[in-house]
Amino acid sequence: MAIAPQRAAENEPILLRSEAGGVVTLTLNRPRQFNALSEAMLDALTAELEAIGRDERARVVVLAGAGDNFCAGHDLKEMRARPDQDWYRALFGKCIAVMRAIAEIPQPVIARVQGIATAAGCQLVAGCDLAVASEEARFATSGINVGLFCSTPAVPLTRAVQLKPAFEMLMTGDFIDAAEAHRLGLVNRVVPRAQLDPAVGELAAKIVAKSPVAVATGKRLFHSIQGQPLAKAYEVAGETMACNMMAEDVGEGIDAFMAKRKPTWRGR
Repeated sequence: MAIAPQRAAENEPILLRSEAGGVVTLTLNRPRQFNALSEAMLDALTAELEAIGRDERARVVVLAGAGDNFCAGHDLKEMRARPDQDWYRALFGKCIAVMRAIAEIPQPVIARVQGIATAAGCQLVAGCDLAVASEEARFATSGINVGLFCSTPAVPLTRAVQLKPAFEMLMTGDFIDAAEAHRLGLVNRVVPRAQLDPAVGELAAKIVAKSPVAVATGKRLFHSIQGQPLAKAYEVAGETMACNMMAEDVGEGIDAFMAKRKPTWRGR
């Protein structure tokens, strides 16, 4: 069951949720504000992501933005109205909670990107497990243009993109287009705008078709070995595979492969 979303000033939900075929789509719904991440939006995102993480029926999450843009980052008007360091510390803590939820829930999270994704919006793209962008999408860590270094966006950006291109983005605030974002590894696929939803759906469907045990195991392992020394990474990977082999889905998958039939996943 969807959590009752917090409401925008115009009495519309600021975060929309829809579900179909195991895919849960969360849509940032502040198009007139370029889907800026207000404090309420961050709270709503964290609540929904944590609930999805506990929902075994949910297999993939798609993070989208309403209107012509994905997300322009934090709500600067809201931030200027609250010139208090403790409030800023709490606000960025809420942003970190969203990013950690994206990484820690068992379901892969796909960013569906159209238009601009700037500052914390670019952070969302970099922090998602996968990203599909339209040809018109543009990306920037533009905080430096207003005197604010994009410190929290730097965390996932430097994990998704090579260090020198990431540093250039962070230091210049310059936009890169979708083709460059793809070349740098920030997004997985770039498609014409009319093909954005079909491309996201195709990618999500491929994941839904796999064993939920394997997908959840794989996401957890993928994130846990990043930055680990080689010996430690193999130690974790070997133990993960040994545990994974005990899952019923692995026996079913191997039996189905040998029998040349489609497996029936049990999710355990």
